[in-house]
Amino acid sequence: MKFIPTELPGLVIVEPQVFGDDRGFFMETFQRPKFAAAGIDVEFVQDNHSSSRRGVLRGLHYQLTRPQGKLVRAVRGAIFDVGIDLRRSSPTFGKWFGLELSEANRRQLYVPPGFAHGFCVISDAAEVIYKCTDVWVPQDERTVLWNDPTLAVKWPVESPTISAKDANGVRFEQADCFA
Repeated sequence: MKFIPTELPGLVIVEPQVFGDDRGFFMETFQRPKFAAAGIDVEFVQDNHSSSRRGVLRGLHYQLTRPQGKLVRAVRGAIFDVGIDLRRSSPTFGKWFGLELSEANRRQLYVPPGFAHGFCVISDAAEVIYKCTDVWVPQDERTVLWNDPTLAVKWPVESPTISAKDANGVRFEQADCFA
């Protein structure tokens, strides 16, 4: 596995080694000792799987008192995946990073606790699987507006399909953030 740091401390691109032949392919998507050696020493406790159609945008979500680290990958189709640093003590507080995750490139993104996370679907459909370091606690979840002008995320969709929860997110200036 190759671990590629981004400009946001803790947010890491993971490129698994893929072994392919005429039967198909095999790849290891997580091995705790390899992740720990790369500085990601976490225990995952929940796996999630979503399916969405082109133009769906999910996010920007985070949990405040029980923050989740997430290891995200697209197993079908393609998404534009985004992490936003919400750690006030971080030199990159309020900055975002995004990249394409797809079944073709097989990349993963590790989004550490203290970040908001979201993605939009850029293929006809996409299935996303992500591992979490803590369980989902609905009353602890927060949502920052996907189109907040201060964050200015450059989403590759103009008029996304979003949930009511995401439409009612708060602006970055009003968001509960981490120390």
